[in-house]
Amino acid sequence: MVFATANRHKLEEVQAMLPAGLQIKSLSDIGFTGEIPETELTLEGNALLKVRHIYDRYGVPCFADDTGLEAEALDGAPGVYSARYAGVEGSSEVCAQANMVKLLRELSGKTNRKARFRTIIAYIDADNREYFFEGAVNGSITEEAAGCEGFGYDPVFMPDGYDVTYAQMPPCEKNRISHRAKAFQKFADFIS
Repeated sequence: MVFATANRHKLEEVQAMLPAGLQIKSLSDIGFTGEIPETELTLEGNALLKVRHIYDRYGVPCFADDTGLEAEALDGAPGVYSARYAGVEGSSEVCAQANMVKLLRELSGKTNRKARFRTIIAYIDADNREYFFEGAVNGSITEEAAGCEGFGYDPVFMPDGYDVTYAQMPPCEKNRISHRAKAFQKFADFIS
């Protein structure tokens, strides 16, 4: 089964969440080196766009996810634009840092720090049937970044019920409670 991602952090995180016997292949494993533009206006649309792109070219079962951080005080932004919020090109680490800086700047002086992470998984099976799975975690955006685990907005997102950010949690803890974990648990239950 192919996971339509080139993000090695995401691939490692997801492999740890799926049943031990299930080996997933990345885009590079199947020889795909192109870009899949994320042009849809919803997380669902972008996830489906990615799997449809790979399925149509390779004819293999494929899944992809799209994740957005939705800040209440910013009317749900960055949302579907989370990965490219700051409009910066470069490595995923450079983009993540720029995105966090912009988010913290946009929330500066705002008392409403409520946010949620939401992940949508789109899956196309061998018979070309489409399925969707969703996971969400409510929390808040911290005043400053903290922690060195994880990736993306993890250093500024504190899930409800915790006093640490995702980036301050051991990976096994984050993988147990995260938005992505919730979506992938539904996906894992389905494919099992």
